[in-house]
Amino acid sequence: MESVLEKLKSDEHYYGEFGKQYLSNSDIITLLNDPKNFRKDKEITKPMLLGRYFHTAMLEPEKVNSTEFLEIDASSRNTKKYKEEILTHNKSIMMLSKEKIDIDKAISTMTNNLEFYEAIYDERNLYEIPAIKEVHGMMWKGKADIVAEDMLIDLKTTSNIKDFKYSARKYNYDSQAYLYQKFFGKPLVFYVVDKTTYELGIYHPSQTFLEYGKEKVERAIEVYNKFYSKDAEENIESYIIKEVL
Repeated sequence: MESVLEKLKSDEHYYGEFGKQYLSNSDIITLLNDPKNFRKDKEITKPMLLGRYFHTAMLEPEKVNSTEFLEIDASSRNTKKYKEEILTHNKSIMMLSKEKIDIDKAISTMTNNLEFYEAIYDERNLYEIPAIKEVHGMMWKGKADIVAEDMLIDLKTTSNIKDFKYSARKYNYDSQAYLYQKFFGKPLVFYVVDKTTYELGIYHPSQTFLEYGKEKVERAIEVYNKFYSKDAEENIESYIIKEVL
């Protein structure tokens, strides 16, 4: 177990073939919404790139200068300058300077708030900690942003903090909270910054929120077993969306 967790600390193994022997919360999103593309390689999107930069700058700032976070001072991704730069650096996507400025401001807002700073950078905290655990008969993996003494802290950005209570379910933060509480035996609390207004929020999952998460985990397992397990009953090509309007 210790050797597996040590290996999963590396993003190369966590997101690579080794890590794919376990289900994860991101798999739930695909299994429930787009099962035909389960575990298919996807290009890095703008939200993914900016999200990685945000988390790295907050928790592993020594890695920010890596080639993963190259930026370009271009007005948009449609400009000639931008297109030439991604070819030069062999990238599928790069950060625009104005995007980096916005994320850096969100980061400084978090770190300059005393309550946030003390919770995020407590000397007893552990960062980017992987876990594996059997949940409902399946092996799952996760990686906690911050393992604190009495809780897990997950850092999030949002484009509308007033709607975070509702978008949290849309983005499957409910299933994340449910799984991570199972993994670590501690409640998961979301520390959130609005990328537009730079307002801050702390969100504690309710039991109802966790129950929604549990239901999603169970439904995702059903889809996985139906189409992808070694005893799969159906071919994924037969998948049909069925909903009541």
